[in-house]
Amino acid sequence: MIEASRVTKRYGESIVVDDVSITLPEKGVTSIIGPNGAGKSTFLSMVSRLLPMSAGAVHVDGMDVVSTPSEELARRLAILRQDNHVSARLTVRELVTFGRYPHTRGRTLESDREHVERAITHLDLGALAERYLDELSGGQRQRAFVAMVLCQDTHYVLLDEPLNSLDLRHAVSMMKLLRRAADALGKSVVAVLHDINFASCYSDHIIAMRNGKVAFQGSPSQIIRPEVLREVYELDIDVHAINGRSIATYYTE
Repeated sequence: MIEASRVTKRYGESIVVDDVSITLPEKGVTSIIGPNGAGKSTFLSMVSRLLPMSAGAVHVDGMDVVSTPSEELARRLAILRQDNHVSARLTVRELVTFGRYPHTRGRTLESDREHVERAITHLDLGALAERYLDELSGGQRQRAFVAMVLCQDTHYVLLDEPLNSLDLRHAVSMMKLLRRAADALGKSVVAVLHDINFASCYSDHIIAMRNGKVAFQGSPSQIIRPEVLREVYELDIDVHAINGRSIATYYTE
């Protein structure tokens, strides 16, 4: 499991993540929601060691993320950053193949190629596999980076806004894929999401952050409630039961 203990991030006098202690579920899909500036992405970046903590500690299956060798950590935990950039000109297939590096150190075997092809197929990238990343739309590039992360084949998959730039069809497809990864493969998927209805429909557990703290956490039925969402977003949000799911709606007059 992933355990965060009193994790804090400061920039000068500004506290972005404030003394957060939480245990992330070992399996299933966990969504982190909250308004802009709540500290969601910063928290996820510290969990994955992309960003140093000002205070606190994070352990992944007992391993301290600060002191564990990168290669060992990369075999247990993979992360998709919100801002993905590569300087080299790569095809989709070459990018996805990088996901196998923690296992192969660049010596790709037939079993690794099977992982690559499976990830390309799951993300509907077959027709784009030989295209260069700079020839793709934003949504197509996003799917390629998600394929790379899934190809890493780690138990913990951390995704910072994985639906960024995706149209509705591919966003639904992405959430179904993450749901299958959790159910069929036993992975622990943690995703920062802005769309609370995707969080409601596809998550086992939701963490709601506000002002750098965990404001609420629980099942979708416990979090997708008018009184909870009002406190998190400072907005009146109606919630309706549709096909057994809690669906939020809101509008301004």
